[in-house]
Amino acid sequence: MKRKKIIVIGGGFAGVQLVRHLDEKLFDVMLIDRINHHQFQPLFYQVATSQIEPSNISFPFRYIFKNKKHVQIRLTEVLNIEAENNVVNTTIGNFKYDYLVIAIGCKTNFFGNNEICEHSFTLKTTYDAIKIRNHILQTFEDIASAKGLEKKSLLNLVIVGAGPTGVELAGAFAEIKKNILPKDYPRINFTKFKIFLVEGTKNTLNNMSDMAKTASQKYLENMDVKLVTETFVISYDGDVLKLSNGGTINTKTVIWAAGVTGNTIQGLPKECLTFGNRLKVDRINKVVESKNIFAIGDIAYMETPKYPKGHPQLANVAVNQGKNLAKNFKRILKERKLLDYEYKDLGSMATIGRNKAVVDFPFIKFKGYFAWFIWMFLHLMIILSVRNKLIIFIDWAWVYITKDSSLRLILTQNKETCNVEKL
Repeated sequence: MKRKKIIVIGGGFAGVQLVRHLDEKLFDVMLIDRINHHQFQPLFYQVATSQIEPSNISFPFRYIFKNKKHVQIRLTEVLNIEAENNVVNTTIGNFKYDYLVIAIGCKTNFFGNNEICEHSFTLKTTYDAIKIRNHILQTFEDIASAKGLEKKSLLNLVIVGAGPTGVELAGAFAEIKKNILPKDYPRINFTKFKIFLVEGTKNTLNNMSDMAKTASQKYLENMDVKLVTETFVISYDGDVLKLSNGGTINTKTVIWAAGVTGNTIQGLPKECLTFGNRLKVDRINKVVESKNIFAIGDIAYMETPKYPKGHPQLANVAVNQGKNLAKNFKRILKERKLLDYEYKDLGSMATIGRNKAVVDFPFIKFKGYFAWFIWMFLHLMIILSVRNKLIIFIDWAWVYITKDSSLRLILTQNKETCNVEKL
């Protein structure tokens, strides 16, 4: 049997799991991505708050697939797809395929507000997390010499969006404020350092249980996080954040975690697009109005009896769609019955800081220290390599024991001129 060529665009949770599970005897695989590594998104906030190193949650594709001789990696930007010719056009050349899998995920949704996009920080990549870390640490340095309104702006940190990312960021910064900043900057009164969490709905963790909503809000309030709910951001010019309730916040730091929209790719029929720029797929993740193009992960929109409005955009959905599609590709070649995908809800969780977390399992919901321990254990188990599991565990143990971290490095490039002496 002639080996089939599969091109996978995107190396997130869905793309990596698909490539790992494809039968090497049946398929030649090309993985295309703009960056050279897989990123463990659930722990981005810990990089942004100097708790773990970015290298510990970033895994080079060539390392992941070093023993997969049937897998090629191409670092490039996809320009468009020629579906009628089975070709992917990129900045380094054009590649033919027998099957195409789109796993390009989502990006931050600014709801059309370019001004907010220009002046706020996002947290969708490892690089974003490093940018936030550098900015926050530089901000603390600037506070030491700032005066008046500038100092007030530096002392206000605003996080927009109270989903898991926003809540986890707010909790982490609150602990830094309490345990680390007074030691590093003993001459600064950090009781004036304010952390705002702005949310458009009534609750934090709005997609979780009532227990999780209530507990997370109480935890954050006890940690002195200023909750601004049922309020939207109207504008932010880099200095002043304007809110729908008429209020304003002077701030130099806004982290936007208020929603996502699908990444776009040219060349697909308009009929397959739905709200949020997601791609409509059938029960085996084949894009509607196509013959050999598939979509998996956050970009895929699949309606099922259990999920008539599509599956939640979670890592567990992406991972299992990738695994299921790998099985179906083999079944296509063997001419066997294909397996419909259905998401089995394993629950959701969020941590709000040291000994504080909420867990929603289908059979039980709980909070506190045990929830925090479960959160740590489960996240540690799904980290890709044994080495990284060990390093992250040591980092977490050190932070837990000492309430401190030694990772507060500002890594930015100094602008230098090249002065050549004339002889």
